Amino acid sequence: MSRRPVNPSRHLADGGSIPFVGAIQSKSRSSPLLSIGLVVVGAILLIGFCYSNSEGGSSSTIKGVSKLEGGASCTSEVLRALPVLKKAYGDSMHKILHVGPDTCSVVSNLLKEEDTEAWGVEPYELDDVSANCKSLVRKGIVRAADLKFPLPYRAKSFSLVIVSDALDYLSPRYLNKTLPELARVSADAVVVFTGYPGQLRAKGGEVAKFGRPAKLRSSSWWIRFFVQSNLEENESAGKKFEQASSKRSYQPACQVFHLKSFP
Repeated sequence: MSRRPVNPSRHLADGGSIPFVGAIQSKSRSSPLLSIGLVVVGAILLIGFCYSNSEGGSSSTIKGVSKLEGGASCTSEVLRALPVLKKAYGDSMHKILHVGPDTCSVVSNLLKEEDTEAWGVEPYELDDVSANCKSLVRKGIVRAADLKFPLPYRAKSFSLVIVSDALDYLSPRYLNKTLPELARVSADAVVVFTGYPGQLRAKGGEVAKFGRPAKLRSSSWWIRFFVQSNLEENESAGKKFEQASSKRSYQPACQVFHLKSFP
């Protein structure tokens, strides 16, 4: 026996999944092309509505994080703060390690500065990166490294270490190892850029990408943690940073902490 072709509009009407299909079908005898066209348009609109309201419709990449409202990307905030950091740290800006997602953009900007060496550590997979980033990776300037393990550098390898958008995804268990490790490889100071509680963060695939959702902590939580980890705040650098920020009318969109390196 031969099978009859399926009528899409009939199945849609039976299922009741698209409103007004009944009205469309009532006119199908006089205008079949119009009916088909309206069904197609309705289906496209319904699919678009469902997609926009699903988690799959939100960006889960690092690039998506930087475009969220509320200053969600502290890595992009590092780029805004570079002139202020220069005023606060002066000669300590000659050899810098940046640790965090999208580190290639930070390193590229630092390398444009005269008499400045810059290196980067990407805590997550280096997928879908630009040709410039691939070049930095080939040269060994930027490398991927899990922050749950010791960094592949000797003690005091860098005058200044800047970390952004990386510590928010670590539990206290691993922060106890990572922050002292950042202080170990720095000679002068460590600058921490971290989000404010309540700021937006990428959803969707963030758990798969980072291993856990972002945990945005208050300044009081961080200060207690620094004390418990025997990390001393760099008050002198902090005051210089505040003064330079005031002169430039710069208001950080992230929390900024200044820590001393280990003796």
